[in-house]
Amino acid sequence: MNEILKVENLVKKYNDSYAVKNVSFTVNKGEVLVIIGASGSGKSTILRCINQLEKIDGGNVTINEDSMIKEMKNGKVIYNTKDILNKMNLECGMVFQNFNLFPHLSVLQNVTEAMVHVLKLDYKEAENKALKILENMGLKGKERKYPCNLSGGEQQRASIARTLAIAPQIIFMDEPTSALDPELVGEVLKVVKKLASQNRTMVIVTHEIQFAKEIADRVIFMCDGKIIEEGIPKDVIDNPKKKRTKEFLKRYSN
Repeated sequence: MNEILKVENLVKKYNDSYAVKNVSFTVNKGEVLVIIGASGSGKSTILRCINQLEKIDGGNVTINEDSMIKEMKNGKVIYNTKDILNKMNLECGMVFQNFNLFPHLSVLQNVTEAMVHVLKLDYKEAENKALKILENMGLKGKERKYPCNLSGGEQQRASIARTLAIAPQIIFMDEPTSALDPELVGEVLKVVKKLASQNRTMVIVTHEIQFAKEIADRVIFMCDGKIIEEGIPKDVIDNPKKKRTKEFLKRYSN
């Protein structure tokens, strides 16, 4: 299988406390990796580090053989050149828990913007692509509406559409349903399942254990900034070996 993402001994500290401590894993092309764990276990921080939203304090991230870190100097990481970091950034698409849509732009403009400014597409071509993506997300007829006029589920689907617009090689989702009312969770999970069935490479942080079980090729359970257990859902979720995993699943599976 083609390895697309490699995280090696990733370290992220806030002052003197470790948010992420020596975390390593790989993701293959077309694989869905789901990261579970209690709040504060370092799950979202890992996603933010990979997407260059947080500076790392140690280790490395490699995407398609491009390396985020050039070298370690006097115990400090030296980031690679701007060109390589931009290239890596373009290969990643991030879906946030709070949607992060531009409130002053319509749904269509939210999806079109990145294609015009980042991918440098002609506006008409970008608009046509955006309309198709929005239709796939079940948002036909909502294109001209503003985020404030959409339900939470619609906003999250618009956010996913915006991420798809730049055609990222890896889609990262940080708790995509945690800001939603319970009755809206299902519609977003349905869209994510559809993406998974299209053989897209995804790394998803979620508290939805049943969903993780259904969608993941592999599951990582984290606690205190470290990976405690990793494997196929059947092993990690149905038959966890470690005490901490068992205790967590007891709380979240009810």
